[in-house]
Amino acid sequence: MEKRNFLFVSLTGLISDIAWQVAKEGNEVRYFIGDKAERDIADGFVAKSKDWEKDIDWADIIIFDDTLGQGEKAANLRKQGKKVVGGTAYSDRLEDDRSFGQEELKKAGVNILMYKEFDNFDSAIEHVTENPGRYVIKPSGEAQNVKRRLFVGEEDDGHDVIHMLEAYKRAFSEEIKIFQLQRRVTGVEVAVGGFFNGKNFIYPININFEHKKLFPGENGPPTGEMGTTMFWSEPNELFTRTLLKMEPKLAEEGYVGYIDLNCIVNHAGIYPLEFTSRFGYPTIMIQQAGMITPIGQFFWDLASGIDPKLKVRSGFQIGVRIVMPPFPFDDDETFDSFSKNAVIVFKKPPNDEYHIEDVKIVGGEWLVAGTSGVILTVTGTGQTMKQAQAQAYSRIKNVMIPNMYYRTDIGDRWVEDSDRLHTWGYLR
Repeated sequence: MEKRNFLFVSLTGLISDIAWQVAKEGNEVRYFIGDKAERDIADGFVAKSKDWEKDIDWADIIIFDDTLGQGEKAANLRKQGKKVVGGTAYSDRLEDDRSFGQEELKKAGVNILMYKEFDNFDSAIEHVTENPGRYVIKPSGEAQNVKRRLFVGEEDDGHDVIHMLEAYKRAFSEEIKIFQLQRRVTGVEVAVGGFFNGKNFIYPININFEHKKLFPGENGPPTGEMGTTMFWSEPNELFTRTLLKMEPKLAEEGYVGYIDLNCIVNHAGIYPLEFTSRFGYPTIMIQQAGMITPIGQFFWDLASGIDPKLKVRSGFQIGVRIVMPPFPFDDDETFDSFSKNAVIVFKKPPNDEYHIEDVKIVGGEWLVAGTSGVILTVTGTGQTMKQAQAQAYSRIKNVMIPNMYYRTDIGDRWVEDSDRLHTWGYLR
């Protein structure tokens, strides 16, 4: 593979591991992190950029790792003739503006759940009072990045949602400006995603299952993600009835990158919940563990507008996140006391299945970096989910970090979920 110059541009240091993987493939890498508090992430793993805009001419390809305005930058650079993996203002809005994303799905002919958007809590409380039921509270915009603000109602009369809305009104009126109330349905939560080269989806697609709660059994506060299971697939019913219908619009936009649609499915239908119009974390790390094609070459082909030959492993992949205090909360004092610069020790030298998140190298030692307490994603692969699960958890036993914690049940629900998905026909 020809060696090239890769410039990674990040708001908060999400794409560190992929930058490191691309560098290990022999490419030159520079990595820019916008948030000053996160800039020590990946120190010692990859070369850093102090000013990514000054490095544009140096770069053969530029990769953006988020939405929140990054799509417009990516689209402008593509217009200038640069090879770019990244979105557009439109694709950013699909994720950042939940109601817009739902309406675009509806335009494309995808069935959506009933929802209503609000810009004040009193109106929402009145709506639930007059229309009792189970709802999900979903903040929009930047507020949706604080995953613990999402609330899933359990009571049929909606009283728990009303109580939460009243609490949010008192505590978060300045933080949550716009939010949705979405009717809650039960079933299997599953995401379907694919890479897009500016013209069409690249096959195989990816089917993945997120584990968002902090504790085993889907208990505790919501987090960004505690672990994910997945497999690669040829186009199936889930894909053709949802994400594939967005292909014409994504082609019109010239979107380049990965896009994912999280859904609830049951015997009655498929109900899209939200877009992730960027790489997922830790999804992209687990995907890379399942790729045979070097990811740097794949990104180059994707940004070049050709159909990459994406070779992947058969079977299943799993990733388990190792985290530390104060995750999933924001508390600088707790982070400084329990986690900052903590040493990461491996009983045996780490292999490629230990994927870095907020980590740096100082004096040859791996240390905790950043501010969030998200440290590593440990992956496993296998011909069965049980094999992949066993491999990942055996690798976790090789890791020693003071105060680390992780979920012990990632992958446990696969048998039941897969049985239902096959019964309903969505994986055919």
